Amino acid sequence: MPLIRTHHQPWQPQGTVYGTLLSFRREWDLWSSRMTQEPHKAAPQAPVLYVKTANTFSPAGQDLLLEDGVTEVDIGATLGLVIGGDGQVAGAALMNDWSVPHASYYRPPVKFRCRDGFLALPEQVTVGQVQDWAALQIAVRRNGDLVQTIDLCELMRDLPELLADVGEFMTLQPGDVLMIGTDCLPDGQRPRAKLGDRVEISAPGFATVSTHVKGQA
Repeated sequence: MPLIRTHHQPWQPQGTVYGTLLSFRREWDLWSSRMTQEPHKAAPQAPVLYVKTANTFSPAGQDLLLEDGVTEVDIGATLGLVIGGDGQVAGAALMNDWSVPHASYYRPPVKFRCRDGFLALPEQVTVGQVQDWAALQIAVRRNGDLVQTIDLCELMRDLPELLADVGEFMTLQPGDVLMIGTDCLPDGQRPRAKLGDRVEISAPGFATVSTHVKGQA
């Protein structure tokens, strides 16, 4: 599938989607005192990645359907770098990397991050190179109210460095997507959404990701 959607078909990733943990300076600083504790006893030296499985992909326009027993979710506004046919970044897309609230980010549980529909996608990808988005600011709104602003200048690794460091231990394939990570609020938590909320993630030059949170029928 091309990076730009056809008239009738919203974009979806055509490869593996990887997420990145502890990407932003605020969360890194909040966790730094615990990084020397068990089990790792040291701060991570390389990007900490996880996989967002294909069952999570939710094309533009679909609702997020919460299962019984789940009443709220963490909003995970992020930017996904889309790998092109030459192995280089060909474009990027805003995404909402939903998760069920959980305590540990060292070993993110699959059951909290990889539920059906837990990766909200935009209509299309914005074509460009990593230097185009160095100063990007992402806005998160819940029911029209601004609840978070994310500045890419606060990344622990800027975009070229993140790609280079990931490339030290794995090769990203054409169609893969590398999400740069999500930022937290000053209290260490992420903004949350509950049943009935509408969440919008936007940034200049990008297709907005808008999702209505609903319960299972």
